[in-house]
Parts: sequence; structure tokens; C-alpha cells
Amino acid sequence: MPLNAEAPPPLDERLKETARGHRIMIVAGEASGDLHGGDLAREILARDPSCDLFGIAGEKMRAAGVRAIVATEDIHGLGLLELASTIGRTIGAFRALRRIIRRDKPDLVILIDYAEFNLILSGTARRAGVPVLYYITPQVWAWRRGRIDKLVDRAGRLAVVLPFEAELFHSAGERVSFVGHPLLDRVTTVQSREETLKRHGFPPRARIISILPGSRRAEVRYLLNPMVKAARIVARDHGLEIALALAPTLTQAELAEVGRTDLAGIRIVESDTYNVVAASELALVASGTATLETALLGCPEVIAYKASPLTYILGRMLVTGVDFIGMPNILAGRQIVPELIQGDVTAEKLVRAAEPLLSDTIRVETVAALNALREKLGSPGAAGRVAAIALEMIGSKMTA
Repeated sequence: MPLNAEAPPPLDERLKETARGHRIMIVAGEASGDLHGGDLAREILARDPSCDLFGIAGEKMRAAGVRAIVATEDIHGLGLLELASTIGRTIGAFRALRRIIRRDKPDLVILIDYAEFNLILSGTARRAGVPVLYYITPQVWAWRRGRIDKLVDRAGRLAVVLPFEAELFHSAGERVSFVGHPLLDRVTTVQSREETLKRHGFPPRARIISILPGSRRAEVRYLLNPMVKAARIVARDHGLEIALALAPTLTQAELAEVGRTDLAGIRIVESDTYNVVAASELALVASGTATLETALLGCPEVIAYKASPLTYILGRMLVTGVDFIGMPNILAGRQIVPELIQGDVTAEKLVRAAEPLLSDTIRVETVAALNALREKLGSPGAAGRVAAIALEMIGSKMTA
């Protein structure tokens, strides 16, 4: 099976496709990294259109001008069982990038999250004398803090997106920069609540409960059924309408196939998640990036996490540095929205966690706490700041 779903020309030909300026390898092995990598690529090319950007790239990065040596979707997996199906392609991808770094020595390697893969690749780059910029560093504050020294040693610069991460990497001195969170530029609404309701066929004064069951098939498999059952109960008892925000990584057919749940009467919303969530009274949200996006939209939420038993057991053994699973609670340092994990993810417990968020007092308090999180995440413009760091590093390399 080819590494790249688009079946590109042989590697040597791909590397000779252009005789452009600075050659920058960008590596993003997950959907969220691809999203932020796309924004970064656009900012780099806006500042220096002669740059040749290539690496592991998903749809967003490819659209922004990054040549995919490997497609992100070919190596993306969740959990141990899901990872098994892509491990061969992942190893092949690593070997391909390692050959490029050793033989062709790009001017810069930018690594975006994708913890274990990119941490190993950073060692390859360092030994080859290729400078490394790590953008959105691994969550060392949650597990395996021993990686901090490796990151500091291997990366020429660290661009962190959470305020407390700069302190974790304090030994890097001026080489670590808090650039703000990239979601601040993306999580916005483009229409009023009234327009959103009308667009999706809701009554003019409808009150909505939204379901966000995740962007991966494994998440949907575990979360969709209890979330739908809970939403039906809350909607019935409190006069709400139900909307299901479908992630762009899934189709309605996959949702029905994997979720094995009756979705009759539920409006499935595609390509309009932010507007629908912003118009909602509350949301049931799969643990992950969506929890922070929902928080930035000021929508009270119940966070749910459930995985295969083996994945969960190993996760419990590894994750020791935090008291919460949801980023809103981690950032706040306290539980401001409910969290349900593994066996507690049942329709009944989701209902019990969700109903208090509909009371006026608790809702006002929760919305205020969520709004306060935005202030902690810096200011918009993260991708632009990282692009400036990248080109500065190349300039320093050229003049050294």
C-alpha cells in the first residue's frame, strides 16, 4: 500500500520538483496538527513565497501549499487497537523522512505535536545538523515528563500554545516562546443565533442541545449511543431540540455504520459546528480538541471519554500529571464543567451531569468561567508568530 493516498511520483522526483528557496519539512501526523499546520504554511508562504514546504501533510496542509511526501490520513490512528492497522505505514513514513533529513538536509524541520514520532524524528534532525522548531509540544505536563529534557536538547526553538508550558521548558531559556493558542484564530461564529436556527430548520425560539461524538470512528463507536440516549431524555424533559455536529473526518454513512444508533429526529449538521454550538444551551462533547473549542464558544458542556479497555488501562498507567481529562478544566485548575470517564459514560449519568447546566445560576457561573479561559490563552495570531520564528531560524542558519 502506498504511503501517500495520492500516489505521487517516486521520492527522488518529488524532491526535485522545484528549485524554490528555503526547503522546510513540516510534520503533522494528526488531524488537529494538519489544521494548525495549514495555517502555519499559509503564514510562511505569505512572508516568503519562495519557500518549498513538504512533509507529512493532511488535507488542510496540502491545500495551503505543502507537498505531501506522506498523507496524514494514511498514518493516523487512535488507541492501541486502531494504531495496529497503520503501524507499518507509520514506520515507512518515518524511514522516508529520515532519509530526506540525512541525505538532503532541509533548511528547517517543523514538528507539530504527534509526540512519539516527532520526538524520535527530532533526534534524527539534530544528529544531521538540521535545525528543529517544535510547534505545539507533546503534553509532557500530563505524562512522561522525562521527555522535557529531550525536547529542550533537540529543538532549536519551542513554540508552546498553553501558558503553563513555557515554565515547564524554562531550561530552554529564550528558545521557548508562548505564542498563544491557534484556536483563538479559528473558533469564531459567522452568523447570528437566529440565522443558525433558520439555516438548520429549527423553530425561531428553539433551544438546542448539541452532540459532538468525536472525529474518529473509535470515539463514535463508544460515545454516540449513550450521548444520543441522554440528549433525547434532556430534550424531552426540558423542551430542547437536538443537533449532532458531524466532524469533517466522518460521513453520515460512517456515523450510522459505526454508531449503531437510531438518529431519527436528530438534525445532523455538517460544516457548521461552531455556529451550532454557539447557539446551543449545552453540549455533550467527546474528550479532545472539541472541548476547548466548545469552551471558547461559551457553551456549557459535559465532557465524555471512553476507549477500548486496554487503551484505557494503559492510559491510566501513563497519564499521571493531571487531575482532569478536559482542557477547560485543566486550564482552569478546577472542574468548571462535568467530566465522565469510561464506565461512567452512560445515558443516565450524562443526563445527571447535563441537567444542572440548564439552571440559570449554574449556567451563568459556567459561562463566566469558560469566558475567562480565553484570557489565559494569549492573543490571536499564533501561526504568524511561529512563521516569523521559522524564517528567523532559517536566516540565522544561513548567516551562521
